[in-house]
Amino acid sequence: MTAPILSVKDLDTRFYTERGVVLAVDGVSFEVHEREAIGIVGESGSGKSVTALSTLRLVPQPGRIVGGEIRLRDRDLASLPDHEIRDVRRRDIAMIFQDPASFLNPIMTIGDQIGEGLDGQEKSKEAIRAEVIEALRLVRIPDPERIADSYPFQLSGGMQQRAVIASAVIRRPAIIFADEPTTALDATVQFQILRLLATLQATLNTALVLISHDLAVVASVCSRVYVMYAGHVVESGRANDIYDAPAHPYTQGLLASILDPLEPPKKLTAMGGSLPDMTNPPSGCRFHPRCPFAMAICQTDAPPFFEIGPGHTARCWLHSNRARTAQ
Repeated sequence: MTAPILSVKDLDTRFYTERGVVLAVDGVSFEVHEREAIGIVGESGSGKSVTALSTLRLVPQPGRIVGGEIRLRDRDLASLPDHEIRDVRRRDIAMIFQDPASFLNPIMTIGDQIGEGLDGQEKSKEAIRAEVIEALRLVRIPDPERIADSYPFQLSGGMQQRAVIASAVIRRPAIIFADEPTTALDATVQFQILRLLATLQATLNTALVLISHDLAVVASVCSRVYVMYAGHVVESGRANDIYDAPAHPYTQGLLASILDPLEPPKKLTAMGGSLPDMTNPPSGCRFHPRCPFAMAICQTDAPPFFEIGPGHTARCWLHSNRARTAQ
């Protein structure tokens, strides 16, 4: 595989609150290659969305990136001045947020908002309008001329999300981050949006980072997956390998608690317990208070990554006697 277009290494993001310092993202590393779709999966609060916001340098106060490297091609985004990182977000990386209603300005037309993606380019109003219409066609919005002149409240939730996607793809970015893009939509529209993202990723030759709590959704779109828990990546590998043979007990619990619409119905098993307080995370493996297979070592020693198979690693002591530590 060629060198990654985006490489994140040992990323640390903290939130400084009155209760203490929240270890939201703690030593996270991942890679994205050109024209590749990867997924970042985990429960709400696992750190996946903050990982995406950190990569784009969009962490809200009182959060702060305190360590790590974020390299886009040969540039370290973590050290860029503000005006340069804004240029990167304008040209190279786009973000699709989970709630289109909070992203779209209610007093601007859809066309004007999508056209803002071309801000700073020396183009006539007619040329910008033509590109907006083309972007709306790309995301399969019928009657794009009428939609461009409409306001957000005149569109359904699914159409609003398509408009948000159009505002991302109009700049032809190298990477698109999609943060839970189907959460607020019904099941039929969810499937349509996921298929649309997969089609756009292939058509535009862009990379896609899909963030979700649903491993089945991610496995249907992405080639590789990173599973996050309590600020850590706990398992990574090819999507099919992780979906068919999850190696970490947390990943197994995620799969047991969701329904795959393409699979026969099954009995769901709720995962006991809850995410730890990240101002004071447990010692050892952070999942051990919820893990049905926890051993004494899990309570005291943080596990390294163990190689399960080619490109497949898991951060779990259960594999310490059958695999070497991944370097």
